[in-house]
Amino acid sequence: MPTGPKAGLDFTIFRAAPTGDDFDLTITYDTGLVDAGTVRAVGERYRQVLAAAVADPDAPVTAASPGFGAGERAPSVFSAAGRAPAPRTLLDVLEATADRFPDAAALDDGRVRLDYTGLRAEAGALADRLRAAGVRRGDRVGVCLPSGTAELYVSILGVLAAGAAYVPVDTEDPAERREFIFGEAGVHAVITGERHITVTDRCRSRGPAPGGAARPGPDDDAWVIFTSGSSGTPKGVVATHRGAAAFVDAEARLFLKDRPIGPGDRVQALLSAAFDASCEEMWLAWRNGACLVPAPRALVRTGADLGPWIKENGITVISTLPTLAARWPADAFDGVRLLILGGETCPPELIEGLTAPGREVWNSYGPTEATVTSCATPFNSGDPVRIGLPLDGWDLAVIGPDGEPVGMGEVGELVIGGVGLARYLDPRKDAEKYAPLPSLGWRRAYRSGDLVRAEPEGLVFAGRMDEQVKLGGRRVELGEVEAALRRLPGVAAAAAAVRTTRLGHQILVGYIVPDAGFDEDAARAGLRRTMPAALVPRLAVVADLPIRTSGKVDRDALPWPLPSTGAPDRPREAAPGGERERLLRRIWQEVLELDHIGAHDNFFDLGGTSFTLAAAHARLTEALGRRVPMVTLFEFPSIAALARHLDEEEGPAEPIEPADRRAAGRARLGLQRRRVDDHRATPEE
Repeated sequence: MPTGPKAGLDFTIFRAAPTGDDFDLTITYDTGLVDAGTVRAVGERYRQVLAAAVADPDAPVTAASPGFGAGERAPSVFSAAGRAPAPRTLLDVLEATADRFPDAAALDDGRVRLDYTGLRAEAGALADRLRAAGVRRGDRVGVCLPSGTAELYVSILGVLAAGAAYVPVDTEDPAERREFIFGEAGVHAVITGERHITVTDRCRSRGPAPGGAARPGPDDDAWVIFTSGSSGTPKGVVATHRGAAAFVDAEARLFLKDRPIGPGDRVQALLSAAFDASCEEMWLAWRNGACLVPAPRALVRTGADLGPWIKENGITVISTLPTLAARWPADAFDGVRLLILGGETCPPELIEGLTAPGREVWNSYGPTEATVTSCATPFNSGDPVRIGLPLDGWDLAVIGPDGEPVGMGEVGELVIGGVGLARYLDPRKDAEKYAPLPSLGWRRAYRSGDLVRAEPEGLVFAGRMDEQVKLGGRRVELGEVEAALRRLPGVAAAAAAVRTTRLGHQILVGYIVPDAGFDEDAARAGLRRTMPAALVPRLAVVADLPIRTSGKVDRDALPWPLPSTGAPDRPREAAPGGERERLLRRIWQEVLELDHIGAHDNFFDLGGTSFTLAAAHARLTEALGRRVPMVTLFEFPSIAALARHLDEEEGPAEPIEPADRRAAGRARLGLQRRRVDDHRATPEE
């Protein structure tokens, strides 16, 4: 039976009552220190000891205790809920900081500079206007203001000060999406440019809020942020003040313990407020008395140009995505003493290159559904890249398909519990994703869909359960492909995507932003050495990667069809010449959807697969009016080699019968299922 916190007491067995041939065991435990799953495990071991004692009264107790020995797995449960920070609101956090550091710089967008006294006053004035417009405690207010501006952040604080939850959208989002989000969230007002307030029908008819400031409580909502849904419809995630403030306070316990963040530190604000990681940027500053420094949106779009801006603005604290950090020059981090990476898989080579004396580098993890960050770990040179252990107040468990915790060293789905759990606006979606976890006694847990490996030192990210793609019947994890691309010499940034040709064939494409020393041929050779053939993508060299307002790569905006192959400064292969070569070139262009193909380019290096080769074979057979063995295309994978072979073939052409033409048509539809690996089909394929 759980109890409240008791100093010095974890749990105590105080009664074992007989019930017939069995007995009931009652355990009293401190919920602030021990979770229900641990108590159940202890109770089961105690039962085993008692059973062993009855079976052999002369055996020592130590012999009867099984522990976690051979044949039994240490459960992969990491509990920190008992160390949750005291409940409070984000408004409490800001006011406590303003009381401590009233004259410290709080916000600086290059045009507007506010200290904490000024920031609190500006937010309070906006809150008064919202209340006068009819906004009350518990309402929701849309915020649609340009990123990189002081008025965006003042508006967010003004909404919180009015007792409402803010619903951010990006000004660059389509109007239809903004309207959908505000409608789904049921906003009572919307703040736009120059802090203009537009009330909705929900608010218009009721008049000003009653006199007196209505402060939010810990259980009131702080924000509603919409994330992309698997169905294509954005889904709203609601975070409470208690969860948000616990996240802010828990992170304050983690970073820079010897020299905590404080006045004089300058925290970069790069991400759109519609992305939950922006909350980390804001509150790294405002929880600790530092200054939030928004980056101009024009620089955010270009990415690489942010390096000089970081130096010029004296940025000392950065929370960002690995993809963005990889695009900045090394000297951009000279003044940075805290670098937090998260939001996507982090290559070890990148972290190694970013470590420096006097700088803490952390890797973090957390879904929006569990309030920004659930776990984190400092990076130490030579260690594997982990996502770490839970923040104070969070619980983590790694479970198998049966819902039971897996053993240490095993891979399973990450499930999150604790104070940071948010909720979905959609009750059906909420009930689906936030369900009880009976095996651990958790009344509410979030199934993340992320695969992790449980290790005592911290979790290791192992991919997604639902973001796999299939190529030729084989499962492909795009994150694995991207990690391999980033490890190549001379690669500044990379992304992978699956593209569909006009013929319906799927092609895996690796988009690469080259750096000095990049060699495309060497890159292909390196990929072939380290990856299965199905994971070697067609390489496309691009000047930059399109970035969403969340800071993540926008795969949908990556170029397709590809205009050409090869690096921009790479000499193009000789264009095919002669009638036969020109015929082959037209066929390859059609099935591979490439504008430029050199006479000596390898079909498979250009992204060709068994399906596209079958389509090329069908077209060639029809064009020549005779059979060409399929194996011939495997043996001569370039236009020049295949044309030369066809010209040198001996014997008269064998005409195609109508049935053969129908077979060629079926091949064009991709029904011929042969997979090539080094010009040979593997048994599995």
